[in-house]
Amino acid sequence: MPMKDTLKSEIEKFAIVYNQENLKDGVRFFVYPINFTELHNLLKKLSKQYDVRVHSSLGGLVVEIRESKDRIWINIVLLIATFFSTTLMGATMFGTFDIIGGIEYSMAIMFVLGFHEMGHYFFARRWGMKTSLPYFIPFPSLIGTLGAVIKHRGVIPSRKALFDVGVSGPIFGIIASSIVTYIGLKMEFKPIQNGEIMLVLGIPPLFDFIAKIAGFNGYFIHPVAFAGWVGMFVTFLNLIPVGQLDGGHILRAMIGMKADYISKIIPLLLIIVGLITNSSIWLFWGLITTFFAMQRHPKMDDESPLDFKRIFIGIITFAIGLSCFTPVPFRVNV
Repeated sequence: MPMKDTLKSEIEKFAIVYNQENLKDGVRFFVYPINFTELHNLLKKLSKQYDVRVHSSLGGLVVEIRESKDRIWINIVLLIATFFSTTLMGATMFGTFDIIGGIEYSMAIMFVLGFHEMGHYFFARRWGMKTSLPYFIPFPSLIGTLGAVIKHRGVIPSRKALFDVGVSGPIFGIIASSIVTYIGLKMEFKPIQNGEIMLVLGIPPLFDFIAKIAGFNGYFIHPVAFAGWVGMFVTFLNLIPVGQLDGGHILRAMIGMKADYISKIIPLLLIIVGLITNSSIWLFWGLITTFFAMQRHPKMDDESPLDFKRIFIGIITFAIGLSCFTPVPFRVNV
């Protein structure tokens, strides 16, 4: 990066740079802000050209500025790999190896996960934030993937931007999950019983509501409907108001720094739910969110509170998230 000295002089207009580390593809500055507002505006401007990351450290800020490089081929390779992994896992859900059924399941689960991330993508772009296309993560698990993620670059312009980007993913995701659930519940399915382990799902209120609309009264659900169930489960997990989860972003935008106090309480509540329901998933997630709670949001423009419309949407989104909750998500019958 040939402009390191120029970048330092620009930052020193609004902050004290007390240390600097040269990186392979950029530079890392350790700073104490003098004029936070102007520093924020400068980093916002730089984020349109560079990959800018900011986090707190020892009472100051660490500002990393790197060359911005998009490697679309990585997204494509992971997309293809995830299609194969989800197809293979889906094909085993029929009692026999059904490749057509596996493809149906793969398209459903990737639509649910991808639509969630594209919600984040479109609204981040709308706010002028640099963000990547979704990275799907192939993995030979029960559902064939560990999900999908996108990478945001640069600073977050405001609480409104944080809210819009945070809330869009769950809203897009729950729309996709509801559509896939309805379609899946309309599809005939009777797995071949061969004495293998059976997964019994806990039914969240939203899934049950869609089942009534679809007129479903069976016992076994098609893998496509299972993809919708997974989408609802993931939506609830993402809406837990902790740290860098979507729910953490939304709550931080809605109530400001007070969200940090709630973020620290939630992991304990999850562990209590796990103990009451004897569900290991909530004990595990309680431990995971403990680490999430340690990740505080970087400082941003807190002078502009959210409007009533966004507050209302936030409350509705959390309510929808609760409708995706089930005390015991799944159990195994042998």
